[in-house]
Amino acid sequence: MRRYFRIFTNGLIRENPLLVLMIGLCSSLAVTTAVSNGIGMGLSMTFVLLMSEIVISLFRKLIPESARIPIFIIIIAAFTTVIDYLLKAYFPELSKAMGVFIPLIVVNCIIMGRVEGFASKNSPPEAAFDALGMGIGYTAVLTGIATIREILGSGTFLGFRILPENFPQLLFFILPPGGFFVFGLYIAADLAVKARLKPLETGPEGGSGGDRGGHHSHGQAN
Repeated sequence: MRRYFRIFTNGLIRENPLLVLMIGLCSSLAVTTAVSNGIGMGLSMTFVLLMSEIVISLFRKLIPESARIPIFIIIIAAFTTVIDYLLKAYFPELSKAMGVFIPLIVVNCIIMGRVEGFASKNSPPEAAFDALGMGIGYTAVLTGIATIREILGSGTFLGFRILPENFPQLLFFILPPGGFFVFGLYIAADLAVKARLKPLETGPEGGSGGDRGGHHSHGQAN
C-alpha cells in the first residue's frame, strides 16, 4: 500500500506533469481562461489517461515491441473519442468552448509519456494509481491557473460575477502572455515550497538511513 501511495503522490508533487515535467503546456495554457474549461480539460485528460494506462498495462505482455507505439495511439484515440462524444452529448457548451483541444488529447505528451514509460512496464493497479496521481495533479494546476485568469481577467468565477462591475478587467490575464505569467508564478511558488520543505525531509544532518530508504522507494515508483 505504501508503494501505491508513493506512486499516486508522485504525479501530485514530485513529478507533476505541468509544474515539474512541464509537458502538455499548449492545451493547458490555451483552455485555462475559464475555471470550467480547466476542470473539464483536467477531468477529460484524467479519464483518458486512467483507461489507457489500465488497458495497456493489462495487455503489456501481449503487445509486440515493434508495434507498441501505433497500438498505444489507437487505444488512446479510442478513449479520447469516447470522452469527446460524452462532452458533446451532455456538456455541449463546454465541448464547444474547448474546441479542438479535446480531440488533441490523443497526441498529448503526458498520456503518451505515461503509457510508454510506466503503464507498459507495471501492473494494472500501479498503472491506475499513477494515472490518478498524474490526472489529479494536472487538473489541480489547471484549475488553479484558470481561477486566477478568470477572476482577474473577467471578474467571474465559474461564470458567476464576484468582482464589482466597475472593477477594471485585466484583459492581459485572458491573453496568452497572461497564461504564461500565471504559470510562471505557480512554478515559482512550487519551487519555494519545496525549498522550504527540503531541510525537513533530509533532516539536520542531510539525511540518514530513513532518507536513503525514501530514495530507494522513489526509484521503484519510477
